[in-house]
Amino acid sequence: MRSLSGEEVGPGLKRQLGTQAAVMIGLGAMIGAGIFSAFTPAASAAGSALLVSLFLAAALAYANARSSAQLAARYPTSGGTYAYGREVLGPWPGFIAGWGFVVGKTASAAAMALTFATYTVPEAWVKPVAVLAVALLVGVNYLGVTRTAAAARIIVIAVLALLAVVLVVILTGTHAPPAHAAGENASALGILQGAGLLFFAFAGYARIATLGEEVRNPTKSIPRAIGIGLGIVVVLYAVVAVVLLNVLGAGGIAQSAKPLVTALGDSWALPLVQIAAALASLGALLALIAGIGRTAMAMARERDLPHPLAAIHPRFSTPHRAELTVGVAVVLLIMFFDLRTAIGFSSFGVLVYYLIANIAAFKQPRDERLSPAWLGVAGAIGCAVFVATLPPSAVVGGLAMFAVGLGYRAIRLRFGADGYNVDH
Repeated sequence: MRSLSGEEVGPGLKRQLGTQAAVMIGLGAMIGAGIFSAFTPAASAAGSALLVSLFLAAALAYANARSSAQLAARYPTSGGTYAYGREVLGPWPGFIAGWGFVVGKTASAAAMALTFATYTVPEAWVKPVAVLAVALLVGVNYLGVTRTAAAARIIVIAVLALLAVVLVVILTGTHAPPAHAAGENASALGILQGAGLLFFAFAGYARIATLGEEVRNPTKSIPRAIGIGLGIVVVLYAVVAVVLLNVLGAGGIAQSAKPLVTALGDSWALPLVQIAAALASLGALLALIAGIGRTAMAMARERDLPHPLAAIHPRFSTPHRAELTVGVAVVLLIMFFDLRTAIGFSSFGVLVYYLIANIAAFKQPRDERLSPAWLGVAGAIGCAVFVATLPPSAVVGGLAMFAVGLGYRAIRLRFGADGYNVDH
């Protein structure tokens, strides 16, 4: 495997991805189903200040992305903030970040699979088709990261092309002036809640950092890929928001479960939204499986998860055991659990993950920084504020998730399972 400095220390993953491929995987993660559904709850919370919420979400995403890029340039290894947290802040903060990412994002992966199936098949077939989607994309990831990047490229290009057609059709159609809905003006809390919902919709740039061990020239390519990917997605969300506000108004967006469909009316382009949403869900699921598998592998290397999950496939150079385990976990969630509560703690886990990333970036020495120290502070404060705006059920679920993880690690440290170094 590789050390955090990028030096070879044994069998590890291969550096096969260029900047363009990393951007495509990041875009696949960020242009998920959120662009088709996140505007409704965000408009309900923020009202006519929806664009303010979008600006705040983009600002926090920028701060987090810069911190992630700075850390990835110094520590180009798999695992993202799990690895950075361990190196800069210590094993416990690193574990908290990794545990929150693996457990929370596994729930998100199950939700993405169900979203894909909901857009494509009748209700009775949703769960079986969701399971098949997981199996297919685990197989794609299993065969190598270049296959993952190729699939992400196809999905991203198709989704962007379909969205472009849909937006042109909406803009060239004939629409009545948007009706003003009572209660459109939101409080400061509502604006922050709207920002939090939009932030989660395009916060997938961390997936690029989790691939740090597979990107060529990572000290330059990873920061560049994160910046390009985030920039494209922020512009895309802004364009969609402006178009929807122009056609439906904030009240109309808040009252529609599928605002792009509502904005199209009875247009011939309606099926294109369904196809684009299904493909976007697949793209997000593909990137989630890749990111979770590599973070689980990194944790297994340090025995924060069972060590056999650290195995690398000798032919495909993938963390095959970790990815298969992730696939099984996602399928079990789909088949046997109610995901509504799980998605709440996923949001909590993501914010804690980025909180640790920002603190780690702030703690880096001056000569390792790509951004001013205040940006890490601003990102950490933003994450803490967004946590405070989460629903109480999400906070309780998140705290319970981390309590289980911390208890698990404490037990392993206490009994030294799998040769665990009790000095950790």
